Amino acid sequence: MKQLPTLLMKSLSLSVCSLPAPTTTLQNIALHQSKGVAKVVLKKGKTQLFKDGNPMVYSGAVDRIIGRPPPKTGDVVLVADGTEKPIGWGLYNSVSMFCVRLMQLEDEATSDSSCALNMEKLIETRIDAAVEMRRRLGLPSVHTNAYRLINSEGDRLSGLIIDVFGDVAVVASSAAWVEKYKSEIEACIRKINYINHINWRPSIDILKEDGVNVSDLKEMHSSSCPERTKIVENEIVYTISLKGQKTGFYADQRENRQFLSRFTEGQKVLDLCCYSGGFALNAVRGGALNVTGIDTSLQALELAKENVVLNNIDPGIISFLKEDATEFMKGALLRNESWDIVIIDPPKLAPSKKVLHSASGMYRNLNSLAMQLTERGGLLMTCSCSGAVTQSGIFLRILQAAASMAGRKITVLRHAGAACDHPIDPSYPEGAYLTNILLRVS
Repeated sequence: MKQLPTLLMKSLSLSVCSLPAPTTTLQNIALHQSKGVAKVVLKKGKTQLFKDGNPMVYSGAVDRIIGRPPPKTGDVVLVADGTEKPIGWGLYNSVSMFCVRLMQLEDEATSDSSCALNMEKLIETRIDAAVEMRRRLGLPSVHTNAYRLINSEGDRLSGLIIDVFGDVAVVASSAAWVEKYKSEIEACIRKINYINHINWRPSIDILKEDGVNVSDLKEMHSSSCPERTKIVENEIVYTISLKGQKTGFYADQRENRQFLSRFTEGQKVLDLCCYSGGFALNAVRGGALNVTGIDTSLQALELAKENVVLNNIDPGIISFLKEDATEFMKGALLRNESWDIVIIDPPKLAPSKKVLHSASGMYRNLNSLAMQLTERGGLLMTCSCSGAVTQSGIFLRILQAAASMAGRKITVLRHAGAACDHPIDPSYPEGAYLTNILLRVS
């Protein structure tokens, strides 16, 4: 009889241990799918990065894939930890180095299962949420109707960018899933009452790496979509080309352009890599005495000159020159020229970590020349749109090296990123592209 409690305890222990592990929300939903859902199981120690929110599951983090037949590119799959417990779901890619783009985590599906394993519903929900967030930020408005509606990972739709320019939505596609769900994305955009045109711009080189047959891709736009359109940003009017660089206009610099205008009154300003004149026009709006814009693109400079006319600016105080920024700066130094304020916003010099070392040298040399052209005590606004530079955190070190090369001392006055309609997912730092730094040069 004395052994009974012990036997009961053993019996209870065995009963508890034999109970099946509780199923998760995603497992339950997957069981009721008409088509089986494969499971991508992560290696031990690789789970936390993705539970923290990084959406890009690289192939080296995957231990095995459970499912017969195996998943195809574009299929919805579960992503699970080493015990095969799902941590989320996403879209599979058999070609890309990123074999899954996570779209929703388990805890999100538990709190709201309406989008779980349902890509069409998730796209609609995320785009609607982005529209509402921009509305709360005051976008669009009578003062600004050019802004970013979807910023890839920042809006939880990795690989999709949508910029709005007045009544035109420009879609930049850089993921296979975006091309697969093109009609669903366009349907969501058409629900926005002030959008009349959609311009679809696939990023061919990136899509190739994602396994897309790019021979079938081309830029698509509604039949009545114009090649150029007018926008307003902080009450400054711009003509933009919908066939121009990126999506046609760099709305990410909007707040930095306006910030710069606070300091330009009575100043002589140089805008390097000026594109269609965004910083230059804001400098004039702030009261600059003289502004010079430099760019290598004739088409961009033609837009800049048109924007001067659109805003009734005296052409005598603003000019634009077609020239390479480095060659212009070297020539200006030989002529002993200098400016009170210099802006340099070069194109992406480090598209990947592989070229980070060589790109660092280019950034250093450009900024060293720009510092030498800045009057002592003057301001230099310098920018990098390279995700590899932002992620590495080396831009300030590059600037310090540039200052040493130029024989100047620098003080950081402001360290900023993109405008507030360009949200960043901190768990995916590769998505944090723009760095904008204001320096005092002495």
